Amino acid sequence: MTTDIQEVAQAAGVSVSTVSRTFTKPDLVSAKTRKKVMSAANKLGFRISRSAAALKSGQTMRVAFLTADGVSSWFNSHAFAGLDSVLHPAGYDISVFTMTTARERKDFFQNLPVLRNVDAVVVNSFDIDPQEIARLDDVHVPIIGINVPSNVGFDATVSIDDCAAMHDAVNHLSALDHRNIAFVGQTTHSQLRYSADLRLQGFIDECRNHPSIHETVMLFEPGPDCIDEAINAILTAQPSLTAVCFMKDEIAIPVLFRLRQYNRRVPQDLSIIGFDDIELAGQIGLTTLRQDPYAMGAAVGRKVLDAITLAANSSRNDDMASSAHHRSHSGGHQAADLKRGSSDEGHMISGKSASKPVTGIPAQFETESLASPSTEAYSVFPVHLMLRETTMPLRK
Repeated sequence: MTTDIQEVAQAAGVSVSTVSRTFTKPDLVSAKTRKKVMSAANKLGFRISRSAAALKSGQTMRVAFLTADGVSSWFNSHAFAGLDSVLHPAGYDISVFTMTTARERKDFFQNLPVLRNVDAVVVNSFDIDPQEIARLDDVHVPIIGINVPSNVGFDATVSIDDCAAMHDAVNHLSALDHRNIAFVGQTTHSQLRYSADLRLQGFIDECRNHPSIHETVMLFEPGPDCIDEAINAILTAQPSLTAVCFMKDEIAIPVLFRLRQYNRRVPQDLSIIGFDDIELAGQIGLTTLRQDPYAMGAAVGRKVLDAITLAANSSRNDDMASSAHHRSHSGGHQAADLKRGSSDEGHMISGKSASKPVTGIPAQFETESLASPSTEAYSVFPVHLMLRETTMPLRK
């Protein structure tokens, strides 16, 4: 037999509204009363439905995760797991939305204010158009980026500095006297701009800081022929290459094994640096640039919870201001301004600009407070060069 809320209220000696608040807004109920209500509920086997709690609180308890290629890739799976490690204990589900075109992105943000079916949006590794998300201010849905190429339009982000990481790779090879260096990556025909694209730019910029370096860029279509085409290009390059930087370990590792089939020794004949530090990289001794998507995902999860709290407070402020306006017919709307930043103006919170860049961090990564002064909205995670067995000084 199902127990209803009235029976819990009677057993605890409180009103029905107090029982409801205990489950939906426990911070508004004293510890003593909460204990009485929870004891009665547990004794009677009462459970409030998730949908009823969501309806009462005005929240869906759902977060959207936007990604270009699902959650099966190394980075995406680890970032998703980190995000879930924070959001799941807080009672939130994560819905994955896969999109590869600007049109799909635009449709998602265009429909979101109408559906209002998520409490926050996490964008994974690609940029957004501030014009597309302008309407989200009205429904107080925060947008958080993970490893995005720019902070423009986001309420908060957690990213790495792809350019600086490639600078480290090129400088390491230069210190080992390598001068003919290639960058090997994959092409993309998507209209979306990805964070990994910055790795190529970082490679080119740093090579040009070293006049003695001759850089070569090799980009290949993703697919079954990608590795064969990369190997052929590396082996036939003129002038002959002595070192290669790869866009990601998932290309570097198969190339590494295949080169040995062509009697090309690594690192004696060719030094190799990957990017990511996937599990297999350490096992085979690949020198690579390490990032930690799980930790980044967890950090994004904490920012999501902060942003949802801030948005909920702002929404309540909106309701209070609206009610005051209707009562007096003379008061202005004084809700907190959650205008998102653009390329021409700083990110705004409560009408206060906070666009000053953090010292030592590129201009696209700025800092700002979210729920408290100690919480940085825009965070940059470190990338470490893991020196292993696939790089060595040039043999002259």
